[in-house]
Amino acid sequence: MGYRLSKIYTRTGDTGETGLGDGSRVEKDSNWIEAYGTVDELNSLIGMLLAHELPANIHDCLMTIQHDLFDLGGELCMPNYQIITPDYITRLENTLDTFNADLPPLKNFILPSGNMATATCHLARTVCRRAERRVVSLMRTVSINPEGLKYLNRLSDLLFVLARVLARLNGEEEVLWQKNYGKVNV
Repeated sequence: MGYRLSKIYTRTGDTGETGLGDGSRVEKDSNWIEAYGTVDELNSLIGMLLAHELPANIHDCLMTIQHDLFDLGGELCMPNYQIITPDYITRLENTLDTFNADLPPLKNFILPSGNMATATCHLARTVCRRAERRVVSLMRTVSINPEGLKYLNRLSDLLFVLARVLARLNGEEEVLWQKNYGKVNV
């Protein structure tokens, strides 16, 4: 490994700018930073999910996703760099199909709930959707690899399915959304 961080603080960001992977400087609230910063936030949430006791197949799946998200973050912070390929998306789709195969079909929306692992998975799904929106915003201003957007789209679906799987493994009933729940008829 060639480059190592020997000093964590550099003071180069003290004026509200930061460097992209190619050395160019951008504002810390730019679309670039919003996109890969939200991917980093998602990766941290996956780390929180991994802190829970999980079945080995879900744990291994999430570890792979963490590495993928690091690849995606690297791609997003380096202009004109591509690492996410269609194979990443195909792998997610196959994983999604495998986990979804034994779930009952949904007939209604479900509310994010459950034990801490299930709820954390739902939270990761929503942050994944935000990362997706941030990548769309970035794509409006610069040309980036569209596979990263596809990856996030499939990942949010997979996280939804994993939340359903975790709920079932923990013996939890999914909380179905009910129109006008809690409204009093007067």
